Amino acid sequence: MNIINGGVTAAKGYKCASMRVGIKPTGDNRDLMLLTSEVPATCVGTFTRNKVKAAPVKWDMKVVNDTKLAQAVVVNTGIANAATGEKGLENCKLTAAAVNEATGIASEYVICGSTGVIGPQLPIEKIVNGVKELSGKLSDAPEEAENAAKAIMTTDTHKKDIAVEFTISGKQCRIGAMCKGSGMIHPNMGTMLGYMMSDIKIDYELALETLRAVIDKTFNMVSVDGDTSTNDTVIFMANGLAQNDEINDKDSEDYAVFYEALYTVAEFLAKNIAEDGEGATRLFTAHVTGAPDYETARILAKSIITSNLTKAAIFGKDANCGRIFCAMGYSGAEFNPDKVDITMVSEAGAIKLIDKGMLPEFSEEEALRILEPKEITAECELHMGDAEATAWGCDLTYDYVKINADYRS
Repeated sequence: MNIINGGVTAAKGYKCASMRVGIKPTGDNRDLMLLTSEVPATCVGTFTRNKVKAAPVKWDMKVVNDTKLAQAVVVNTGIANAATGEKGLENCKLTAAAVNEATGIASEYVICGSTGVIGPQLPIEKIVNGVKELSGKLSDAPEEAENAAKAIMTTDTHKKDIAVEFTISGKQCRIGAMCKGSGMIHPNMGTMLGYMMSDIKIDYELALETLRAVIDKTFNMVSVDGDTSTNDTVIFMANGLAQNDEINDKDSEDYAVFYEALYTVAEFLAKNIAEDGEGATRLFTAHVTGAPDYETARILAKSIITSNLTKAAIFGKDANCGRIFCAMGYSGAEFNPDKVDITMVSEAGAIKLIDKGMLPEFSEEEALRILEPKEITAECELHMGDAEATAWGCDLTYDYVKINADYRS
């Protein structure tokens, strides 16, 4: 498997275009994106578990669960189309109808995505007219994929995209993907949207099972601020144009190759979201090892990276490992505190701050040096088994409050 250029148009049969239609009254960023597949694609997805679900989430769940095929994706930024009632769903329908009129793609094959402020209704005329204009600009050029990844950003500071190439049953296959997310990030499947386009042929049920498993170990192990969005969505489409033998056996070598490719894409994007958390200055990783089972490790790792006190300590480069130990203790997971070792690791070295449940003597100067780099990992060893889990977060800074104090303006 190789990482390649090309973003969401890297796989065969995908084209995209993006532009600014003025959904947000100020700024000059692109705010509407259209992506199409040459043929209908097997479509699976995972969605927010927030009870308050945005209209596009409800629309997309119907596409994924009932139609099971998709051929186009439309994403707008600036307005989330959440808390918008029946009119919000009607605007999804009008968006899909605009795609149908402009491209001939059936309305029921259209995925809708929205991100931005919760509450306002979409300026649907701008979106409908924008879709019509974008339909004439569709391209598989890498620069168009790059623009698409930028067009779905809100408070993100940079685009998040990746493409991988691999071989299945002798055929060259690809997955191209992009996502956005910086604040309101605590996926439980900010505002987190992810789109993965592939040219493989795969059984629908196996694709859905695999996406759920991969998302649970990647996107669902990310937290920026503990807020689960109303709009969290990850869509995977597979149009079969690589002409590989259908992947339908979970025990096959072809499936193993596909799983590795999808996991690589998802992990890369998940880490990018954590690193780009609103106001963040460093990526903070919690790696829990020696657990009796995966669920224990998962709960502990997620608890560590969601602790505001720990996140503040990471921002301050403060070797206050008691905050990590505390977060483990209130997580609800069962473990023996007297066996725990916690070591802080970075490119500058490693320093043990909890040794068998106790604070050892250590050099504050050495700890500060190790906590200085942009990526910090807490290695937490339980000495209770062989299971492990990793979660990704970021530090909590003054700028996070500034960004969210005036988000609407």
